[in-house]
Amino acid sequence: MPELSSGDDAAAVSALRGAVMRLSRRLKNQRVDESLSPTEMSVLGTLARCGHATPGELARKEHVQPPSMTRIVAMLEAKGLVRLEPHPDDRRQKVVTQTEQAEAMLEESRRRRNAWLAELASGLDDDEWEKVRAAAPVLEKLAQL
Repeated sequence: MPELSSGDDAAAVSALRGAVMRLSRRLKNQRVDESLSPTEMSVLGTLARCGHATPGELARKEHVQPPSMTRIVAMLEAKGLVRLEPHPDDRRQKVVTQTEQAEAMLEESRRRRNAWLAELASGLDDDEWEKVRAAAPVLEKLAQL
C-alpha cells in the first residue's frame, strides 16, 4: 500500500471507510429475505458472479473456514437456494450451484437496493451526481483488489 502523503490523504481514507461502512449497512437493511444472514446472501452473490464453485472455493472467496462454509451451504440447500452436484473431474467433491429460486430472490434484492439507492441519489445535485458516476469505477476497482 502506498504511504499516505498527507493528513488530507489520511482524512480522505478515513472518510471513505466511514461512508462505505454506513452505506453498506443501510443497503443491507434493504434485504428481500430477512431469513437469510448477510453471509448467506454473500455466498449467493458469489455464486451469481462465478456460476458455481466447490465449498472450498466458496470458503476462500468468502474468507471463512471450510467447515463454516459446509454449514452455510447445507442451510442454503435446505432452503432450496442451492443444489449440490457431482464435481465433473473429482468425484470426491461437490459443486454448489444456485437455484432459479435464488436467482429470482437475488434479482428482486438488486432491484430493491437499486431503487432505494436511486431514491437516495435523487437528493444529489448535478455536480454531485457526476462525481458519483466518475467514482463508481474506482470504487469497483477498490472492491476487487
